[in-house]
Amino acid sequence: MKTVPVNASRSYMIHIADDILSSAGELLKAVTKAEKVAVISDSNVFPLYGKVLSDSLNRAGFQVVSYVFPAGEQSKNGNTYLEILNFLAENQLTRSDCLVALGGGVVGDLTGFAAATYLRGIAYVQIPTTLLAMVDSSVGGKTAIDLTAGKNLCGAFYQPHLVLCDVRCLDTLTENVFRDGCAEVIKYGVLYDAALFEHLMHHGLAFHREYVITRCVELKRDVVEADEFDTGARMKLNLGHTLGHGVEVRSNFSISHGKAVAIGMGIITRCAAARQLCDQSVRDRIHQVLALFGLPTSTNFTAQELFESALSDKKRSGSTINLIVPCAIGNCDIVPTCVDNLLAFIEEGL
Repeated sequence: MKTVPVNASRSYMIHIADDILSSAGELLKAVTKAEKVAVISDSNVFPLYGKVLSDSLNRAGFQVVSYVFPAGEQSKNGNTYLEILNFLAENQLTRSDCLVALGGGVVGDLTGFAAATYLRGIAYVQIPTTLLAMVDSSVGGKTAIDLTAGKNLCGAFYQPHLVLCDVRCLDTLTENVFRDGCAEVIKYGVLYDAALFEHLMHHGLAFHREYVITRCVELKRDVVEADEFDTGARMKLNLGHTLGHGVEVRSNFSISHGKAVAIGMGIITRCAAARQLCDQSVRDRIHQVLALFGLPTSTNFTAQELFESALSDKKRSGSTINLIVPCAIGNCDIVPTCVDNLLAFIEEGL
């Protein structure tokens, strides 16, 4: 088992191993004095792993209740959030009890936001079951729901008490869902780690899972510890996301998060090369690795459509939006961009 400590406003451990679900109860017992645990999951994940997790929690002496909502980004809204809060109240969870997010990024974001706000804060544990959630959304304490105007516009920074990444869960992912997570993995290589990027280029989809997950978690841990509340260096983690979120919203989420982020990275690197912010070889290698993993780099949405979506992006500050631009493999810059110039930027990237 690999363990990565996180020292943020709340310190916690991230454990990465095969078959860690069967030990979840013991691991939770070490970080909480809860009597009751509410497992929050979705209709795809709970039938696969709900019993294994619940049995482990029961063996550790916890009273377990479960709430399962329909799988998909469409559920990451205010209605589901309030349903979860009402479920917790009806089952009389107290401040000393605990929530467990069992699932991908949607489950983790919803559960985290519920934990941050129910009784003004209750302990919660992330058990991500997708590659994307393991390397990104389960780490760092960002919780949120979507609003009609855009993704993740209502949320809170709220660190978990524990994160458990069971690598075996990846075996039940569809190829499309697994590739989605690969987009975030590639992002870490482009941002911070040329050696990780080379590993991905060499191995493709057959990369060493425990090594790659652990390395991505370490990289995100370092960023979160330096800038927990996303006011500086942590903004770099948004590489591909500003335009990617626009693609997601414009497609009514028929284009998944990972593919949308890949498109966003494709657009931003084309523009960076056109403006000589990076060498054309950097653009070509980023596009090459995305293609190797079967990820798209372009979209049929117009520059105007993506521009309008970007205006609602949560990373916008007044008349400026911060774009994350690759300079070299393993090195990116934060480029403050006037909203008035953003449309031309997107046009060059398309």
